[in-house]
Amino acid sequence: MTRLFPALASAALIALATALPAPAAQLGDDGLHKAPWMHDTFKDLREDLAEANAAGQRLLILIEQRGCIYCTKMHEEVYPQPDIERMLSEDFFVIQINMFGDVEVTDLDGTVLPEKDMVRHWGMLFTPTMIFLPEELKEVPAPQAAVAVMPGAFEKSTTRHMLQWVLEKGYDGDEPFQKYHARKLEEGRARN
Repeated sequence: MTRLFPALASAALIALATALPAPAAQLGDDGLHKAPWMHDTFKDLREDLAEANAAGQRLLILIEQRGCIYCTKMHEEVYPQPDIERMLSEDFFVIQINMFGDVEVTDLDGTVLPEKDMVRHWGMLFTPTMIFLPEELKEVPAPQAAVAVMPGAFEKSTTRHMLQWVLEKGYDGDEPFQKYHARKLEEGRARN
């Protein structure tokens, strides 16, 4: 009996650890959250798209800014959810863009601008903003090429469903995201 307790305790701890969300991302020197699923690249989106495709992943641009309470909410409550964190790690090639940063970004059309000017050029106003790019290169600005753009902070289910919808190429089908999301919520309620 005394040997059984440590084995049960260990099993319980392992089960608990795998059920809990991953820890939130740490802040980098630029004041932005840094998650292990983010890729540090030269921010040439054409090269990033090729690298994402080679890895069998979808390119996702994540625009954030220092001090963004909504970015913090996403990094503390949403992205660490095990299924969301798994998709971001395994299925997406995530590039972070600093809304007010100075690092040069090369857009899909070859335009080269500092991050802050590129974000303005793209007309992006909110952080966080997720820009999901297609698998094929289109030589237009990233938001014009995007299969979906998700501006702002959303709850776990909305974010999870957007990631799934992009992976399932729902944008090519007849079911818009809002209907897909509503259907997935209803399916979840029916299971419970």
